[in-house]
This record gives sequence, structure tokens and C-alpha cells, in this order.
Amino acid sequence: MSTSAYLFPRRLTRRDFLQTTSVSAAGVALAGCVTGEKDPTGTAVRIGSGPWTYTLDEDWGKLPAGMNYGLGCGIVVDSRDRVYVTSRSVNPCVAVFSREGRLLETWSKDFGDKIGYSPEQIMATAHCIYWSKEGRNEFLYFTENVAGPDKNLGKRVYKTDLKGKVLYAIGNVEKEDSTSQKFTWTNPTDVAVAPNGDIYVVDGYGSQIVSRFDKNFKHLKTIGGRAAADALKGPNAPHGTFNTCHGIWVSTLRAEPEIYIADRANSRYEVFDLNLKYKRTISGDFVRNPCCFYQHKDHIYIPDLGGLIAIIDRNDRPVARLGDGKGVKKEEFETGHRDKFATPHAMCVDSKGDFYVLEWLPYGRVRKFKHTPMA
Repeated sequence: MSTSAYLFPRRLTRRDFLQTTSVSAAGVALAGCVTGEKDPTGTAVRIGSGPWTYTLDEDWGKLPAGMNYGLGCGIVVDSRDRVYVTSRSVNPCVAVFSREGRLLETWSKDFGDKIGYSPEQIMATAHCIYWSKEGRNEFLYFTENVAGPDKNLGKRVYKTDLKGKVLYAIGNVEKEDSTSQKFTWTNPTDVAVAPNGDIYVVDGYGSQIVSRFDKNFKHLKTIGGRAAADALKGPNAPHGTFNTCHGIWVSTLRAEPEIYIADRANSRYEVFDLNLKYKRTISGDFVRNPCCFYQHKDHIYIPDLGGLIAIIDRNDRPVARLGDGKGVKKEEFETGHRDKFATPHAMCVDSKGDFYVLEWLPYGRVRKFKHTPMA
């Protein structure tokens, strides 16, 4: 299919929706992905226990014939519970679903035109996405990786509206003007925005630096870097140095906001104040290879590439460890183990407490788990 066949945004009509539904009913599913049949025993697939019990929505997030997910990158939910999914795919580059699982829009070629890339180039550089409510407006922040040997692609962070219109780009830009700024990153992976509008970026696949900007992208401070010796890696590595600082979040669970950094290969969360001054480290058997964070009400959810979702309270104490897939072979997830996770790369939680997980698998495996607390 030529790239001219990709539309942005592709708003599905009622006819499109009916066709999508019929395709799903006919059993057409993404190759190698869980198809959505009910558990052979006829019972719902549940994970967790007590107040942290969740039930898998078997049919959520399906794409129509001719579309597919690639490696799962980012997933966010907006104020209307619309869910945005990014993966390393050209069709679609971004998929937007309703809370109930209806495909609302797909973004590809026109989205690429807005950011100056083809769908193939978006696929090659795609990484995380962050949703931010700033005043009355909502925005998306995208991070880009380096596209293999082509060092001219990627290494950018860009801010868009909810239709994908680019409002500001920073990093590997061709020229500087009122909406673009040069900044040296080698492989940025995540963004977070503080209540005062300050913006934080981690260069998690590259230099291991963490940078703070004001709401207008004026650079304020940079910390970090990689520990010099292998002996200094792990949970006891020097604070303020990182080994894949993959994710970042501004927690508002305490009196003063705090910066949480997922120091993935060091198996720890590092916590800083808003000025990036070190405060404390969190580690333990529930911290393996953390990817990022998502705050919902009084808790923080952490998708962990080590095969689980961890939930911690405002005092950093673990309250749940969900879907532990440690020890399960990757290929076994293609046909089973619905109650376990392989490689959670990103997640979000909607207004009802249901959560959505996207995994770093060739077929994405985006899934919704409804909050169904048990007594």
C-alpha cells in the first residue's frame, strides 16, 4: 500500500464501525496476537486480588483488517477517556479509541506531514507519548528515538494538540524559530510536566541526562549521566547517575510535587525535588526493569519490562504486583497467558480506574483491564 493511502485523522463513520465489527466477528485478528476468545473454562480472566482486582476486556483495542500494531511504544488517556496508542507501525502510527474500545481515528501520512516525516520514518523513531492538561487545554508530547544508522532522524521531543498539530519541537531540528529549538539529546525516551508548567525530559536510551525546562522550553537545568564503572551499576549506583533512565513522572501525592525517574537497568526508582535535587531511592523485589509511571488518585502505577505492573502508595509502599509473567517464554504469550504480562512498556488509567497496557512485543499487545475490586 502506498503512503498516500494513509489518512490523518481518519474519522470512522458508522459504516466503518460496522465493517470493523463484522471483521472482528469473523475472527480476523492481528497475526500472532491474542485473538480475544474467552478463557477455555468460560470464566473471565482476572488478575490481582481484593481492591486491586482487574478483569481483562477481551475485545478492547482491536484494529480492522489491513491495520496492525508494531512494537508497543506509548499509551495515554485524555480528559474524555479517549485512549491514544503509539507503536512502531506505519498503519496506523497512532490509533485513538473510545473508552469502550471503538476505533475513532487513525493517524499516519498527514500526521507525518505535520512533523516532517513519512509514516515509515515515524515507525522507525517512535517511542513514548505523554498527555498533559495545561490550564483548559490538553496536549500530547512525543519522544523520538534514533532511526538506526540514519543519525539525521529522531532525537526530538515535540508538543502537539489533540489532533496532532505540532506546536513546538525541541532537539534535532533543522533550524530554530519561534516554534523550534535545538537541544542535544542522543535518544530521548519520556516527558513529564509539572503543575507549574515546567517540562522534564529523560535521554534514557542515550546520554542518561535529565533536563528541566520552563513552560516555554527555556532550559533551566540538566543533571545525570552514566556511572563510570560496571561495579557501580544496580540499585546502589551513585544517585543522580542512571543506566537507562527510561521514564519520568511528576508525582503530586505528597505536599510538594516530586520527580520520579525509572532507572530501568539499575532496577530502581530515583526520586528528586522539582529542582532535580536527589531525595531518595526505591528498590525491592517489585522493581525489576521499570519503564515509566502513571498516577491515578492516591497511587502510582509502574509498567515493568520485567513482566509485571507494580502499584505503590504515596509512601512508596507496594500495594499490588499484577500479572507477573517472569519465567514465561516470549513466544508463549502469542497464544496464552492472558493473566500475565510479558514486557509492559507503557500504561495509563482512565477516570473509572480501568487501566490500559501496551507491551514491547512485535504485535504490540494493547489490552484493557477493568477495575473489578473484590471484597
